[in-house]
Amino acid sequence: MALPSTIYRVTIQLSDIDRGVYETLQATVARHPSETEERLVARLLAYTLFYEEQLLFTKGVSAGDEPDLWAKGADGRVLLWVEVGLPEAERVIKASRHAARVILIAGGKALSSWEQQQLPKLEGVPNLAVISFDPAFINSLVTKLDRSIQWSITITDGNLYLNVGNETYETIIQERVGSR
Repeated sequence: MALPSTIYRVTIQLSDIDRGVYETLQATVARHPSETEERLVARLLAYTLFYEEQLLFTKGVSAGDEPDLWAKGADGRVLLWVEVGLPEAERVIKASRHAARVILIAGGKALSSWEQQQLPKLEGVPNLAVISFDPAFINSLVTKLDRSIQWSITITDGNLYLNVGNETYETIIQERVGSR
């Protein structure tokens, strides 16, 4: 018998000063049994970093042909494709042919070897941005993860500040390829 997904209720007070976005975001997010908590945190950070009204969580790891998040236009075309993890360069390049803009939040235990092998193949893709976060930042958030997530996030000058409870965490948004 398959294990069920874990459901998280998320409320994020977002102040993205860099983009002029000030919103209260609410979402219900499922974490597949095969998904790590680190990846879930990265998906939530991606949602806040690239938030726009049409941005939606997809079926994620359950649907191999979809990204983690996307925004579609009224005509059904993919305007924004957001992937989390360390996919093969070919997958990202294919996505760049079908979406107006592609974002990859690169992260995971094999990040350094992935960067050596895959990142050079992605450097010429014009509609792609690859960013990452300090793994210690992600791990700190995992220790505070609860089924009811209440975050306050401020993004300014390429830095991300996240308040959870009485603690504040900060990280630089590391742009590897392109810009957000």
